[in-house]
Amino acid sequence: MLVPREPLRFIIFDLDNTLYERENGLMEEIGRRIQLWLSEELDLSWEEAAVLRQRYLEQHGTTMQGLMAEGSIDVAHYLEFVHDIPVEDYLDSDSELQAMLKRIELRKVIYTNATSAHALRVLRALGVAESFERIVGIEEVGLHNKFNRHAYERMLALLEAKGSECLMVEDSANNLPPAKALGVKTILIDWRGGTRLEKQVQDSVDFVVADVLEVEQIVDRFLQPDRDSGLPLDPRAVHRK
Repeated sequence: MLVPREPLRFIIFDLDNTLYERENGLMEEIGRRIQLWLSEELDLSWEEAAVLRQRYLEQHGTTMQGLMAEGSIDVAHYLEFVHDIPVEDYLDSDSELQAMLKRIELRKVIYTNATSAHALRVLRALGVAESFERIVGIEEVGLHNKFNRHAYERMLALLEAKGSECLMVEDSANNLPPAKALGVKTILIDWRGGTRLEKQVQDSVDFVVADVLEVEQIVDRFLQPDRDSGLPLDPRAVHRK
């Protein structure tokens, strides 16, 4: 049985597509507004904006990082524009998520590539804002995205935590290598199931669950290692329904 080197203190959740399922269309609308910003601000056709956005994603991890790397950008205006969405039109209060978060006996934090203001609106729409003691957004980590180890270092510094004291819950495996390098235990939410992990990120994913509500089972095995939940406490364990 693997025993954590440090007692767990924090469980850190990504926000979009992690606390709620992908199919509600919220992230698609954010993506549409990113492309709209590129089209309007850079005087590009819709097709040209799509090509540029894809290149930025591949080369820099996010569109904003690409814009910052290749030219000047009013970051505040960009972030406000792309997140100017009535999230309540896409999300409903989630009583099961609320109950699960209350049962998890760890300090809970949101860490997102979005703004903390957007995160707060999402948490309120889901009815879980009171469960989280802190929100760390892109602005709080110096505008670095999750591909950047410095972003995680800054996030941990804000929490005054060691990586080994934390669990990170994410829907994107590509965001996990920097966290894993700092000793964070990682849980991947694979809503659709069957995701094939790229070789370069396989060792950065400790656990895979099919639903955010299954995170509780992983946490229980860390906090109560003698309790038999049917899940092996092993860094390469993969659990699916």
